[in-house]
Amino acid sequence: MGGERLTGSQSPLIYVWDGDHMVPLPRFVKQANERFVVHERYTLEEVGERSQRSHRHYFASLHSAWLNLPELIGERFPTETHLRKYALIRTGYHDQRSIVAVTKAEAQRIAAFIKPMDEFAVVVVSECTVTVYTAKSQSRKAMGGKVFQESKQAVLDFIADMIGVEAKELSKADAA
Repeated sequence: MGGERLTGSQSPLIYVWDGDHMVPLPRFVKQANERFVVHERYTLEEVGERSQRSHRHYFASLHSAWLNLPELIGERFPTETHLRKYALIRTGYHDQRSIVAVTKAEAQRIAAFIKPMDEFAVVVVSECTVTVYTAKSQSRKAMGGKVFQESKQAVLDFIADMIGVEAKELSKADAA
C-alpha cells in the first residue's frame, strides 16, 4: 500500500509541519485515516501554492497584451485564451501526440479531422506525420506555484517579443 500514487478521485490532503511531524489539517484527518495505514511509508510531494496576486497579474497582463496586438497578429487570436494557449504551446508547456499516416494526403485528411476537435490546438503536418500540440492546463490543480510562475514568465516574455515590447511593459500595463 505504501507509495501508491493518488487516483483521479483522490484529492490531495493539506498538512502542516509542526516541527516534528506532518499533521493533516483538522478537516482532512478522517480522509487521512481512511487512506493511510499507520507505520507505512508514504512519499510526500511538495506542491507550491500560487498567490492570487500573481494569478491576477498574469491574466491582467495577458488581457492588456491581447488588446494591444497589432492588427495582423490580432486576427489570429480572437480571444485572450487563444493567445495564452498558443504561447503556452510555443514555450514548451504543452502535450504532444503524433500519428503517422500511410500517405501525405491521408495525413492532411487526419489533420483536417483533428483540428475542429480543439480550437486551441496546434496541428502540424510534416510529410506523413500529424502532430497535435495542446497547451498544458494552468489550473491550480494541474500546475503548482513554481511551474505556474515559470510558465507565466515564459508566456509573457514570448508575447512581449511577439508584439515588440519589453516583458516589463506588459507587467506595467496591468497596473495602470
